[in-house]
Amino acid sequence: MLDFETLLVVVTAVTGGVWLWDRLGRRRQRRKGHKDPWYVDLPRSLFPVILVVLVIRSFIAEPFRIPSGSMIPTLLPGDFILVNKFAYGLRLPVAHAKFLEVGEPERGDVVVFRYPEDPSQDYIKRVVGLPGDEIRYEDKRLYVNGEVMAQDSLKDYRDDPTVSVREEDLDGFRHRILVHENAPGRDFEYQVPERSYFAMGDNRDRSSDSRFWGPVPEENLVGEAFLVWLSWDMDNGGLHWRRIGDIIR
Repeated sequence: MLDFETLLVVVTAVTGGVWLWDRLGRRRQRRKGHKDPWYVDLPRSLFPVILVVLVIRSFIAEPFRIPSGSMIPTLLPGDFILVNKFAYGLRLPVAHAKFLEVGEPERGDVVVFRYPEDPSQDYIKRVVGLPGDEIRYEDKRLYVNGEVMAQDSLKDYRDDPTVSVREEDLDGFRHRILVHENAPGRDFEYQVPERSYFAMGDNRDRSSDSRFWGPVPEENLVGEAFLVWLSWDMDNGGLHWRRIGDIIR
């Protein structure tokens, strides 16, 4: 089955072919008052719109929906976000080959990437380890190159004393995480390979991330999440009006 990106490229190519054929070969007939059939007129009219959509989605920004709670409290299930597609370099659609270097992920970035074990799926996590970093997770605290990333307890999550919201300092980048006090610690040590990134969910005890399936290869990066443009309340229905327009940090 074609995914949306592949389908969009195919439709752009087909409508573009009809548009080009029409521009090069049918101008004279139109001057004589010849009426084009629908299968020429429709693709010719749609091509500019579809081309703009392809360019924006491939090289500027792409919308995604958050399906799970692995990034609570930063992102909630039902959030619709925008991802900066040029933050980590421009890539060809479908082939994903990078043709222009722009930047690299920094520690603390919230990134969308193709799941290493099934590239047809998109995942979103936070980068905590850069190439060459030594990562250790012990007693629900993160260590990078032997240095503990400080945490400050803020409050209970939804008045549940077993789930706490903490603010973590990733080398000067502060963000919030969720810790389930009674969940297993899942301690581990790992060195991040070159051209790879170690990613973890902010909902530390409810996230399938690099602790389970390994690092994110550089070629799997899709872009950096930067904005919540819509948020749907999955529990009560309706919109989370206060979340619309939130900058993702």
